[in-house]
Amino acid sequence: MIAFDRTDQSIFGRWWWTVDRWMLAALAVLVGYGVILIMAASPAVAERIGLDTYHFVEHHLAMLVPSLLLMIAVSLLTPRGVRRAALAVFLVALALTAATMVIGVEIKGARRWIHLPGLSIQPSEFLKPAFAVVAAWMFSLQKTSPGFPGNLLAILLYVLVVGLLIRQPDLGMACVVSVVWFCQFFLAGLNIGFVLILGILGCVGLVGAYHLLPHVHSRIDRFLDPASGDTYQVTRSLEAFANGGLFGTGPGQGTVKMQLPDAHADFIFAVSGEELGLVWTLLLVILFAFIVLRGFSRLLKDSNLFVLLAAAGLLVQFGMQAFINMASSLHLMPTKGMTLPFVSYGGSSLIALGFGMGMVLALTRRRFGLGDRQ
Repeated sequence: MIAFDRTDQSIFGRWWWTVDRWMLAALAVLVGYGVILIMAASPAVAERIGLDTYHFVEHHLAMLVPSLLLMIAVSLLTPRGVRRAALAVFLVALALTAATMVIGVEIKGARRWIHLPGLSIQPSEFLKPAFAVVAAWMFSLQKTSPGFPGNLLAILLYVLVVGLLIRQPDLGMACVVSVVWFCQFFLAGLNIGFVLILGILGCVGLVGAYHLLPHVHSRIDRFLDPASGDTYQVTRSLEAFANGGLFGTGPGQGTVKMQLPDAHADFIFAVSGEELGLVWTLLLVILFAFIVLRGFSRLLKDSNLFVLLAAAGLLVQFGMQAFINMASSLHLMPTKGMTLPFVSYGGSSLIALGFGMGMVLALTRRRFGLGDRQ
């Protein structure tokens, strides 16, 4: 067990006594839960598509190590360090997201990936948390630096980011980014009249997406009327929850994953429902809620506007991603290809989550000295 004396002034000593150890423990449990589910769900998927039985398990663990190391490394930063890291990642991810329009590989009608030798990158996954911090920075500068056009820059950056995401197209991620940005703008003191205007514009945008984007039209129609199209994965997912009952069939003993194409990724929550049952699956939901609420409880004690806006945005983003994945699996909303944080199989998503939650841990640390406050 890690133990540091309270008088230890080393970087790790100061980190240990200032970081939120409850959130750190919750994230560790979540990661462990994910490893168990990946080991249970992915072998059947790998064998079905002709890969080695433990291909996805090995790849997930290989990505998990740098993700956790990145999370710890980023959590050591001061708020100023978080701003700088987020800005650097934002600029690179923005350029690479734009590059997907030219050199990206088209998968299922969307250009979101850049393939490199032995590596595939989804730049928008890194753009998402980095933009939340950069937008928070702009909103806070509007308040703390008279004359600085922070709100205007935040609006222009938002239009640029969402425009690129819709161009891919990735409406789901565009919606997540929009909700996070709106929440930050609201917390920064957005006039109630503008709240109503932005709310109306958001509704108009969703209606426009339904009529202009065929894949969005199809998903919403299938959600409202399952008989109107292919609902195979959602049907199998609901079947998994029904089979699981209260305590589940046991890890590795489920059968629905044999027919569920994305059992290791977008529908891993269904595997949890079948193999671990209602009780343990509800504990997973509670774990996500605890992480988000714990983060907000720490923010209530902080007076730094940038810290409040940035951490709030990242926590809303984390919670929304979990909610969308779970709600899709339960047919409570149209399906959206979004991973369950730290649980679903992933590469870019897992590394980006490590970066994002590392920033949350850094921003929610107790800050005593001047250097830690900046």
